Amino acid sequence: MKAITLDSASPSKLYLNEVQEGKCKNGEVKISIRAAALNHRDEWCRKGLYPNIQDGITLGSDGAGVVEEVGDGVDLGWLGKQVIINPAIHWGSDQKAQGKDFEILGMPRNGTLAEKVIVPADRIVLKPEHLSFETAAALPLAGVTAYRALFYHGLVKSGEKVLVTGFGGGVAQFAFQFALATGAKVFVSSSSEAKRSTALKLGAEAAFDYKEKEWAEEALQSSGGIDLIIDSAAGNTFNNLLHVLNPGGRLIFYGATRGNINELNARKIFWNQLKIQGTTMGSDQDFEEMIQFVSQHEINPILDQVFPFEKFESAFDRMRDGKQLGKIVLVP
Repeated sequence: MKAITLDSASPSKLYLNEVQEGKCKNGEVKISIRAAALNHRDEWCRKGLYPNIQDGITLGSDGAGVVEEVGDGVDLGWLGKQVIINPAIHWGSDQKAQGKDFEILGMPRNGTLAEKVIVPADRIVLKPEHLSFETAAALPLAGVTAYRALFYHGLVKSGEKVLVTGFGGGVAQFAFQFALATGAKVFVSSSSEAKRSTALKLGAEAAFDYKEKEWAEEALQSSGGIDLIIDSAAGNTFNNLLHVLNPGGRLIFYGATRGNINELNARKIFWNQLKIQGTTMGSDQDFEEMIQFVSQHEINPILDQVFPFEKFESAFDRMRDGKQLGKIVLVP
């Protein structure tokens, strides 16, 4: 079967390979992949910047497809079902944080960028009926990350003012859509004029260019103060985010694409009684609740482009260059 594997010796560090199709073990299911989506962790693996990197591993954490085989101990009723794969494996029993055995599908175990993938049976959920395979494949990793940030940590409520930074990326677009569905007033930031324009058309209250020197003051004046921020960047502009938060506000961040924070305005944090919380991925409970939320509100993930497997280099390069607005999807 065809699979997109890591190959550090090739110019692109990737290879569309013919690999042997495995057999289900006890408690496993085999999924015929109809669509798979990229995440930044796939690009980090490509660059060798992720732990436990191994050549020959099939990349990809997000996928949707049809169950075509079940192992011993698995309900035969799953056969033929259209499903989404939960890429979080061995989260553990603690809702507060993942356990020491936690891993994400797609490295070091084979992932979804293949014609077929074998996963533990408890990693699949039924695909919401309103979603296509392409939109369903876009949902898992970014969707659960956004859901946990907004609801478990962020405690978002209808009518609150929410700022989502870096609009256009996968997690950010879901945080934007979920917050809107909750009834929040949503603001975004992006350095791309096209992405800011799209956010406004989709219902954002305002959109700010974070490369502008006075953007934080503009955001503060425009919004009257933000109650909740969902951020992926961190870095040395982190204090700008603290500036726009209302007293008692919450800042939830799930990444550090701009690096560590060299200086932190501690006085602002304690005097305004701000809460800063890190988050990553989500528990099985978060995933199940996220799928229910998407079904209830009939949320359709924003897709950037759909590529055939044969165009994998173009898909990865588009994500690497930050050109996407929404999720990049590949189909076998």
